[in-house]
Parts: sequence; C-alpha cells; structure tokens
Amino acid sequence: MRLFKPVAAILFVFALIGLFSGNVTHAQDSKDVILATTTSTVDSGLLDVLIPAFEKQSGYRVKTIAVGTGQALAMGEKGEADVLLVHAPEAEKKLVDAGVGTNYQLVMHNDFVIAGPPDDPAKIKGMSSMEAFKAISAKQAIFISRGDDSGTHKKELSIWKKAEVTPAGQKWYQETGQGMGATLQMASEKQGYTLTDRATYLAQKSNLKLEILSEGDKGLLNIYHVMQVNPEKFTKVNAKGAEAFVAFMIAPETQKMIGEFGKEKFGQSLFFPDAGKQM
Repeated sequence: MRLFKPVAAILFVFALIGLFSGNVTHAQDSKDVILATTTSTVDSGLLDVLIPAFEKQSGYRVKTIAVGTGQALAMGEKGEADVLLVHAPEAEKKLVDAGVGTNYQLVMHNDFVIAGPPDDPAKIKGMSSMEAFKAISAKQAIFISRGDDSGTHKKELSIWKKAEVTPAGQKWYQETGQGMGATLQMASEKQGYTLTDRATYLAQKSNLKLEILSEGDKGLLNIYHVMQVNPEKFTKVNAKGAEAFVAFMIAPETQKMIGEFGKEKFGQSLFFPDAGKQM
C-alpha cells in the first residue's frame, strides 16, 4: 500500500497533464473562432462583408457575438471569447495593461453624431456635442440612450459629464439597454435625440425619421481596435484562430475593403482604415 499511493499519485498527475494538454490542443485545432464585438460592426453591415472573406481565406468559422463594447470586454476578461473588435480605447487599454488582451491593433475609425427629429425641438443643429446636450436637457427633450455600457454609451456619458448634466432618472432621458440599431429605431419612433455612430445611422437612414443635427467634434472620433484574448491566461481560447483574425483585419486587402465599404450605397465610406497609423 505504501508503494501504491505514490504511484497512484504520479499517475493521477500525468492524467491531469494529459487532460490539460488535450484541452489546449483542442482549442488550438478548433475551426471555430468566437468574436465578441460591438453592435455597430453588425448593424452597419460591415461584418456581413468581412466575415465571409475571412472564413473563405482562412478556413475558420466565426461565431459573432454582437454586444456593447463593455460586455465584449467582459467576455474577454472571462476568457469567453477568442478575439475582440471594440471601440472604447480607454476601457480597452485596461485589458491590455492587465495582460488579458494581446496583439492589440488599430483597425479603423468613423465618428459619432447626434441624430434627432427633423423639427429639432431643442434647436441643437450646428451646435457642438456638449452645447447640444445642454440644450436637450434645458428643453427636457426626449433623449434615447443605449444604456448598455457600450463604447457609444461610454462616449455619451462623457459628454453629459462635460456638459455638467446628470440625466439619469429624468423623465425625458430613456435607456433601451439595446444595440445601436434598436436604439435608433426607438429614437425615431419617439422623435427623440440620440448619440450614434455615423455608420449605423447611414445604414438604417432609410427606415428612420431622424436627421444628423450635430457632427464634426474632434472629440467624437469613434476608434476601433482588434485584440486577441491572451492564451497564456485562458488556455481554452483559440489562439491560432484569433491571431489569424487579427492579421486579416489589418491586412492591406481588408483595409481596402473597409475603406470602400458603403461608398456605392451611401455615397461615402462608413469606416476609414487606420492599420499601421498612430491615433
């Protein structure tokens, strides 16, 4: 019995190592790549173009989970996604600094705009975003917020803070808890104002009774990065698939596709390629 226990213990350890190695091998060999991303990349239609091209080129299958950037980053923190495509640089940097995100790459940008009813009850047309938010608050005009901790929601909250307005709890301030497409639809139905990325607005413009009323602020750039979830922290992530997706997003051919997206249908690019640039 004295001999059996050490031998059994050693065999048990080797079994665990084998099981662990098997999990790693399975993750690395998997053809499924879990992409956690913001709803704007889906609602704008961009991923409808990019994902098939990546799958055809790489042989991987992408499982896209479109949520607010805050939720996408949380998935990364838990190792529940392989790769992230998001647009909240300050929040992203925390993940990278913590070692959760790796292979962090700049991909593209567009901008945020304030859309609202054509009759513009708060008279914000031509105002800066901060002035517009102050005017909306003073008028108590309906404002529809995503309220979902997305990159857009984070940007919206930063503007309210600069405007020294606390909208939460006010009757005129309503949160959807949903993505950009659904939030725009609600703003249109209720004839309220909302902060939106330009791409999603343009993609849905034909179904909306909203106009862009405030745009062009330097602080309203909407910057997107891609990153892998660190396989050293989460052994079950598909590191090879995630690395392939990051490489695809910053490749010259993909960057050209991004720059061309929307031109034919909307007369302008919905996103501007930025791989290799400093922003």
